[in-house]
Amino acid sequence: MLVAFDLQILISNMLRYLLQRVLYTLPVIWLVVSVVFLLIHLVPGDPIQQMLGEGVAGADLAAARHTYGLDVPLGQQYWNYWKGVLHGDLGHSIRYGQSVGSLIAMRYPYTLQLTLAALAIAILLAVPAGVRSAQRRNRWDDRLLSVISLFGLSFPGFALGPILIIVFSIWLGWLPVSGSGTFAHIVLPAVTMGGALAAILTRMVRTSMLEELSQDYIRTARAKGLSESAVVYRHALRNAMIPVITVLGLQFGALLAGAIVTETIFSWPGVGRLAIQAISSRDYYLVQGCVLAIGTTYVAVNFLTDLLCSALNPRIRQ
Repeated sequence: MLVAFDLQILISNMLRYLLQRVLYTLPVIWLVVSVVFLLIHLVPGDPIQQMLGEGVAGADLAAARHTYGLDVPLGQQYWNYWKGVLHGDLGHSIRYGQSVGSLIAMRYPYTLQLTLAALAIAILLAVPAGVRSAQRRNRWDDRLLSVISLFGLSFPGFALGPILIIVFSIWLGWLPVSGSGTFAHIVLPAVTMGGALAAILTRMVRTSMLEELSQDYIRTARAKGLSESAVVYRHALRNAMIPVITVLGLQFGALLAGAIVTETIFSWPGVGRLAIQAISSRDYYLVQGCVLAIGTTYVAVNFLTDLLCSALNPRIRQ
């Protein structure tokens, strides 16, 4: 009876924690989309005029503005937009003449695929390098890894991407220059996005591992006769990954932002490239839809990061 009561309290606390995190995310999404809505309307120019051309008749302009709901005051447009969002309608693209939801649904998997590939590359590079650097503190390989990570931090993605294209696509001919469709197409853009993140994570893993390796429980584990690999990877690394996971959640947003540049460089058909095209044509609904998709993804990833950290360290839930 007591065990069932304790389990009921635990489930209640977890549900309360989840509800609080969800409620925290809603104002963030509202604020981001609202700011973008106002900014895109403040940019000079008429998207309908740009779509129809200079010589179009005034009646046609008025009819097109009415079709897209741009003939009402800005406050009414804002209200109509959120009313549509709450009913699952993100509006229609002025440039493409299709629903924004369908356009994002076609492009979103590409952006998610690229972001996850970049994240995987960063983790596969950073975790072994950070652990090695912490184990070999102040030795030649630690200093070498520090120099490499510093170089990665200092080298922007918009410069790394063209260099990778020149070397691996033009000179060596190993990988395609742009586009999508095969595994080879995603390698260069994923490396471009994951390189800088790997540099950040390497330094983070090293710092966190150095702190954990100096703890008393590590000395106790070694005194019990555990192998060094068991001490490092089974005990120290699990606790060291908690701040690293937090940084990963925050950097996921940076990856999404970097995807806008990377997708443009490599002609990757994702939401980031779609957003750039929408901004250039002042496609109001499409810009707002892209920002809503990216912002919602960023908030959801941070929410999952909180849950993962609380699973690794139950004291966080307290």
